Amino acid sequence: MKIGCPTEIKAQECRVGLTPNAVLEAVARGHEVQVQSGAGIGAGFTDDDYAAAGATIAGTAEEVFAQAEMIVKVKELQANERKMLREGQILFAYLHLAPDPDQTHDLIASGATAIAYETVTDGKGGLPLLAPMSEVAGRLAPQTGSWALQKANGGSGVLMGGVPGVRPANVAIIGGGVVGTAAARVAVGMGANVTVLDRSVPRLSYLDDMFMGRLTTQYSDQGAIEGLLPRMDLVVGAVLIPGAAAPKLISRDQLSLLKPGSVLVDVAIDQGGCFETSKATTHQDPIYEVDGIVHYCVANMPGAVARTSTIALGNATMPHMLAIAGKGWKQAMADDANLLNGLNVHAGQLTYAAVGEALGIDTVKPQSVI
Repeated sequence: MKIGCPTEIKAQECRVGLTPNAVLEAVARGHEVQVQSGAGIGAGFTDDDYAAAGATIAGTAEEVFAQAEMIVKVKELQANERKMLREGQILFAYLHLAPDPDQTHDLIASGATAIAYETVTDGKGGLPLLAPMSEVAGRLAPQTGSWALQKANGGSGVLMGGVPGVRPANVAIIGGGVVGTAAARVAVGMGANVTVLDRSVPRLSYLDDMFMGRLTTQYSDQGAIEGLLPRMDLVVGAVLIPGAAAPKLISRDQLSLLKPGSVLVDVAIDQGGCFETSKATTHQDPIYEVDGIVHYCVANMPGAVARTSTIALGNATMPHMLAIAGKGWKQAMADDANLLNGLNVHAGQLTYAAVGEALGIDTVKPQSVI
């Protein structure tokens, strides 16, 4: 199969869809790989690295899209990239379609087959291609939150770990999954007072055992959230419904419960965000204020640590990429129901029910197209 990897063009996105190691594995199996010149620079990989692994270096994205049977990316296609997608082509990338009707309609119109990293599952009900980036984003959330808390950035001026005689920051993490656990680990390590909220009692029990009393766990409902907000300096939104729009957990009216200069970090912004006042931002302009509350809503947080993120993502996606290239997408999905769950669009049809529900678009069962 001809595999193409274009340069990411989303603002401040320095990750790359293929590592040189992934190229090496693909070429060894008889596939042709084309990488756009400069695609790996932000992650520390040069054109020479890719050439040494067996890739052909293309000058433009147009060349990559024109020749590749499968496009492997990190972030969703931007509007001008979607125009280059063609019928029958495979797209393997993060898509996050539920909050993005324009992208969804463009992918449907393209006739391409779009496979979303974030909805591929594993045998345990997890999301193995989303998990490594969730780990990164979760670990970044307390760091970015502590930066936003600084007075120069509009925050309240509270230090995460405090100092002797002065209390540390109070941090609420809504969602105890991969993101929430990673965020809790770093926030606890920074010395903050941390409360994790979740609707799964077994998950709360697991976190309580894991952290051995170094944080507080609380069942998540509106009463619990409203009761915590007046005391919180930082709130991390870490709730995910696979493939669907994130639930709105804090309304604009509830912002008045927070102290001025408190910070909201919305890690779920790729799926529309879990705060009513969230809107996607970039690393170039990451924060804004609403009613005196600082919001950090960067839609590609892991892009800030592009090398770590690229290698971690590549480790997770490579086996699936090789399966699709080696067997063809239909056979690969027939052999692997977890990969089939990643199918979101095929030949003008939407195949992921949660996206259809979010956007009011009819869907077909993915099994019907393989």
